[in-house]
Amino acid sequence: MNKTMFHGGIAAVALLTCIAATSALADTVKYKADLSGASEVPPTTSAGKGSLDATYDTTSKQLTYTVNYSGLTGPATAAHFHGPAAPGANSGVAVPVQGALASPIKGTATLTDAQAADLQSGKFYFNIHTDANKPGEIRGQVVK
Repeated sequence: MNKTMFHGGIAAVALLTCIAATSALADTVKYKADLSGASEVPPTTSAGKGSLDATYDTTSKQLTYTVNYSGLTGPATAAHFHGPAAPGANSGVAVPVQGALASPIKGTATLTDAQAADLQSGKFYFNIHTDANKPGEIRGQVVK
């Protein structure tokens, strides 16, 4: 066997091992929320329901989410992640949704360290607003 080929093969294996080890350090965490009018503060009588499925990459700090909903009193006028707030408490907008609000809402956001800490400690909620319910029609706490 040629020595150059042998050393090249060892280098390739070492490189692939380093790449695999680095990828293994990246942690992707799944989150979800069940959205309802009863979870709004104060509660609404909306028959609307929804669900949020999200993943958070702890290395890139990228939050990727999909929200499916139906039964709202009218078209969605806004949607946001709010925090920090425990269930039953309100808070300001932490991460606004950019783009179309029709179901399904899909998006990504890069979180700050403070936002990531709030997400990871269960202090984010997601809600959808309509003209009939300007403060929010349906809401759900984002949990692992």
